[in-house]
Amino acid sequence: MDYRKIGRDAAETSLFGMGCMRLPLEVQPDGSKQHGKIDEDEAIRMIRYAVDHGVTYFDTAYPYHQGNSERVVGKALAGGYREKVLLATKMPVWQVKKTEDFERLLNEQLEKLQTTWIDFYLLHALHEESWQNVKRLGVLDFLEKARQDGKIRHIAFSFHDQLPVFKEIVDSFAWDMCQIQLNLLDENYQAGLEGMHYAAERGISIVAMEPLRGGALAQKVPPDIKAVWEQAPIKRSPAEWAFRYLTDYPQISVILSGVTTMEQLVDNIRIFDDAKPESLTGLEKNLLGQVQTIYRDKIKVGCTGCNYCMPCPFGVSIPDVFRIYNQAFLYDDPAASRKQYQSLLSKQHDASQCQSCGQCEPQCPQNIPIIAKLAEAHAYLTQT
Repeated sequence: MDYRKIGRDAAETSLFGMGCMRLPLEVQPDGSKQHGKIDEDEAIRMIRYAVDHGVTYFDTAYPYHQGNSERVVGKALAGGYREKVLLATKMPVWQVKKTEDFERLLNEQLEKLQTTWIDFYLLHALHEESWQNVKRLGVLDFLEKARQDGKIRHIAFSFHDQLPVFKEIVDSFAWDMCQIQLNLLDENYQAGLEGMHYAAERGISIVAMEPLRGGALAQKVPPDIKAVWEQAPIKRSPAEWAFRYLTDYPQISVILSGVTTMEQLVDNIRIFDDAKPESLTGLEKNLLGQVQTIYRDKIKVGCTGCNYCMPCPFGVSIPDVFRIYNQAFLYDDPAASRKQYQSLLSKQHDASQCQSCGQCEPQCPQNIPIIAKLAEAHAYLTQT
């Protein structure tokens, strides 16, 4: 496992950070899976396996798995595992209405996680409006006091907005870390590479999220992408290429990967075993550039499957609609996507159930015009 420094105190962390947003789910009697119903035994087994094999950074958040991720992570880290890891979780800033909410939420999270301290406490998914709200309510003073009281050790934020807002937040405080969306398709999206360099130059550590863009970069690879990867002298999986793209940046302290299966976890540990910074060759960088161009031309909706838009009050499975729609183009297989969409139609989770209420759009970190894109996806996926 490759290890790097993180925080202003230069704590050591594994470069691979296990994201706990996509933990394995229980299979329901009807064969379906519900995002809030974690397969606890398997999730705990995976988290402990990761610790036993050198992973020291674990990332969760208040809303993940409909509030159950923190609870399961807390169970997994009991029995001596907590002291071996850096634990990160996030304040749900959208739930903060008054100053007293800061302490109430933090105390609730500490209880669910079965710990007395959080190593990295992030303001979750900051954008212009939420940042102004918590700043007005005195969040920075609260975080400093929480650190003095020993409840948190590093002060951080995750970000989903435009670059100027990112720079404003970076310049407002001596943050220990910021978490940004970064992958081989999102170099110039939100904070992007410019934001990464801007924060790093100011002593702020970088944690990269969505390295596989919600899994889209690791799934079935279309022939034109496969043809590019096959030109490489060293053969690697698409997931490994996506991770290698990020590991090449020495500014990045942690790369988060939200694993769902033990197979994925084992493969990630293998990939990060020897992933060193600035190790890509000129030929490999050229191949990555070709793949970036091809993929960007294919994607129709920039959804990463984060589920922040869910649940929909009318039953639309928004991330699934967009995933199926994108797959039609990413994998050059519209027939397969249309067949898959029939399952959503039969369960009335398809885009035709949308009532344009608008509840989902303010929650979307990617600022997707969800209502319009649902209509577009539905029209395409129901063509005969």
